[in-house]
Amino acid sequence: MPYFNLNDSVNLLGKLTLRRSWNAAKVYGSYQLSKLLKKPVQWGYPLSISFEPTTSCNLRCPECPSGMRAFTRPTGMLQTDFFKETIDQIHKELMYLIFYFQGEPFLNREFLDMVKYAHDKGIYTATSTNAHYLTDENARKTVESGLDRLIISIDGTTQDVYQQYRIGGKLDKVIAGARNIVKWKKKLNSKTPFVFFQFLVVKPNEHQIADIKKLAKEVGVDQVRFKTAQVYDYENDPHQLIPENEKYSRYKKSREGKTTIKSGLNNHCWKLWQGNVITWDGLVVPCCFDKDAMHRLGNLKNQSFKEVWNNDNYKQFRRELMTSRKNIDICANCSEGLKVWEE
Repeated sequence: MPYFNLNDSVNLLGKLTLRRSWNAAKVYGSYQLSKLLKKPVQWGYPLSISFEPTTSCNLRCPECPSGMRAFTRPTGMLQTDFFKETIDQIHKELMYLIFYFQGEPFLNREFLDMVKYAHDKGIYTATSTNAHYLTDENARKTVESGLDRLIISIDGTTQDVYQQYRIGGKLDKVIAGARNIVKWKKKLNSKTPFVFFQFLVVKPNEHQIADIKKLAKEVGVDQVRFKTAQVYDYENDPHQLIPENEKYSRYKKSREGKTTIKSGLNNHCWKLWQGNVITWDGLVVPCCFDKDAMHRLGNLKNQSFKEVWNNDNYKQFRRELMTSRKNIDICANCSEGLKVWEE
């Protein structure tokens, strides 16, 4: 589950019901039992899911399949009817809904209507945006939708640094969008969304870590989060993104000078028990590291969510993960537990 600060946690806990609490206990218990038995046992249904509003994006960020236009799967928009049908199946167990996988959510014109629908079902909702579409009107609608958490990606405090990763982006639009959200929260006397700047630490911007804290305070966002960057070809780092400060890196240098990933690959993963990802067109994949949806565990256009969650594909994937996780390609660059959080 994502990191929460105290105020945000209180908001999340407010979404708890007896049924959701019992479901969470079953999921956690089955995960611990699976580790003990070294074979998968699955009880309950996901605590959180990610739903992809779109694969489209206005930026061209390196190391992002959406930005690089590197998908083999089609580009498209999540349809409201399909979204509602899926949420209706699982909302009684589901606590946390992330409106993000790939792409820029605000490019989907029905996005905030879907947020409102999930909010009305008592689900904690979150999204991540590059903030280029947070106009005054969209900011007001965002606050009114009931969105609980808004992550604003801002990877530099000056345009020349920001655009080195956020290719095609305009820093002034990001800051203006953040100010619009803060303004409408005050005008509407709303405690939500909880807003934070997410600063992806890369070599070109690591000297601006102190500056982003100052900017966040000036704009009035609730928090700053520093995130480590995923680099696909990390042994060569073709875009020169890996920061010098290893605290903010997913990678480290071995004694031989070889770049390796910090995390170990234990034969278990909490994500496979408590959540999953649904693409805009209904494919169910294990987690957010399967960006091109290569490990397709089911299709919600053909099966119900609960049928997919317990189908043979899911059972086989969990068995493989608990037998030899290092042989699963999407696990090879996994950084679970290596993200850096700071206020």
